[in-house]
Amino acid sequence: MTVVDSDGIGGSAVLTDCVPSKTLIATAEVMTEVEEAGELGVRLDDGDGDTVDPANSVRVDLSVVNKRVKALAAAQSEGISRRLERDKVRLIKGRGRMDGPETVVVGDERLAADVVLIATGARPRILKGSEPDGERILTWEQVYELEELPERLIVVGSGVTGAEFASAYDALGSDVVLVSSRDRVLPGEDADAAAVLEDVFKRRGLTVLSKSRAESVQRRGDGVVVTLTDGRTVEGSHALLAVGSLPNTDDLNLAESGVSLTDGGFVQVDRVSRTTARGVYAAGDCTGVLMLASVAAMQGRIAMAHALGDAVTPLDQSTVSANVFTAPEIATVGLTQAVVDAGGSTGLVVKVPLSDNARAKMQGVRDGFVKLFCLPNTGIVVGGVVVAPRASELIHPISLAVGARLTVDQVAQSFTVYPSISGSIAEAARRLHLRN
Repeated sequence: MTVVDSDGIGGSAVLTDCVPSKTLIATAEVMTEVEEAGELGVRLDDGDGDTVDPANSVRVDLSVVNKRVKALAAAQSEGISRRLERDKVRLIKGRGRMDGPETVVVGDERLAADVVLIATGARPRILKGSEPDGERILTWEQVYELEELPERLIVVGSGVTGAEFASAYDALGSDVVLVSSRDRVLPGEDADAAAVLEDVFKRRGLTVLSKSRAESVQRRGDGVVVTLTDGRTVEGSHALLAVGSLPNTDDLNLAESGVSLTDGGFVQVDRVSRTTARGVYAAGDCTGVLMLASVAAMQGRIAMAHALGDAVTPLDQSTVSANVFTAPEIATVGLTQAVVDAGGSTGLVVKVPLSDNARAKMQGVRDGFVKLFCLPNTGIVVGGVVVAPRASELIHPISLAVGARLTVDQVAQSFTVYPSISGSIAEAARRLHLRN
């Protein structure tokens, strides 16, 4: 087995995307908790015997934060490298390209292959006429080079990446403006969840410019100017481009080797990660199939199991759980409200606000809810949404219910700890009980 990687083992998920961004967000989470600690009676001593509100006395050192971010990413990459070397996997640092379905070329070396897995990831899409300079105009790969917290950060794009960075930098102390071309943030997520997040943004002083499409981002002295398509301009100290991703499939000789690509350049795969070329598989963001690290890993595992002749379960997107790491977090799995509302599926739904949850009240949590979907005749759980602090940890029992096709009664009859946020999942299931 040979691994070809020009950027470092782990790719963007480890080096420039998931690991770094979630490490940055972990600091933002602490800042949010500190800011809201005053409601719980927490006070800080200023050294003179006087107490101060934590929200007005704690600051972040971004240079230290980013140094830690990069160190953790590097350590994660090095750990993966050591494991591969221990398992006697040959590592080649370089850019590979295919020469037919059974040959990979790296520099002057030709590697014969029975099986090829393409996992080249994706890169930030750049707004035309708005080239990042790595100092004031940034992509989500470049923000970790900042030494000081942006005074006024303009985030262009209100999808998952834009919303996460807007939420994080707001918590860290920046004045944040989020430019959204749609009528709300997170247009691809649950509308109720997005509404909660927008309310939180508004309360925290984060500015959302809805229905405002950016036309260009330009450097002006020690700041930036974002020009909107309607002629308005927004000025800030920095701008972060979060306008989507492009697959890293250029110059790999894929089409010439029998690997079909979509119009957008993504590798076409089936549910067991096969491409249109015999013996060639693909996984991760380069396929455009739910750009999540968990999905990429599952695609890779499925591909290798299938190639080795092992039993595999094809990827089922209806069981994939996902999370938006904002404050609060938004976690989802399975059936969505949009599909139900559009008549694409029949489902019963109930939403339980966290304001009814005893543990949430104890912790000072006032934003969020648990939503469950079930089939009308059988009560089988087919989806769910959780909006809460660390919703990423709370979605798992709903994912298990969806994957195992449990009924709402089975979920409701399972014991939960009292008090707990997860108790609202059982409560939602009880409210969906189908009477005979």
